[in-house]
Amino acid sequence: MLTARPKASKDNQPMIIGWREKVSLPELGVGVFTAKIDTGARSAALHATSIREEADSHVSFVLPLKGRNHQCRLPLKGLRRVKSSSGHSETRAVVETDVKIGRRVLRIEVTLTDRTDMGIPMLLGRSSIGSDFLVHPARTNLLTPRKRRPA
Repeated sequence: MLTARPKASKDNQPMIIGWREKVSLPELGVGVFTAKIDTGARSAALHATSIREEADSHVSFVLPLKGRNHQCRLPLKGLRRVKSSSGHSETRAVVETDVKIGRRVLRIEVTLTDRTDMGIPMLLGRSSIGSDFLVHPARTNLLTPRKRRPA
């Protein structure tokens, strides 16, 4: 039986996470937000608007989160053709950044795309989480500390 709350792994065993978890992107300084963990997806995708490739091999974009538009800029790792779950294919900018899930920080590749219709600003696919995590498909926010109720 799966445990409801994962404990810190001392022997590099995978942690159990929910299909939706709170994450942060420390390099971008945008705070904590929700990401969907989708083992059916190969890569990671981040909601971005005003995506612009710059002459110095960087990409600038706006990351709309929690009613704020965060101006971001990262080195452009490349361009990748991605087919969405709806079958639509598009070329996306690829960046590399850290993502913090619980206490773990992973260096991942992320494609930038408009996810306005998706409801959740970030998708983490199987290549992003690797073997560090096991996903519990019926649970959410397993790594988020529970608020204690006053006695």
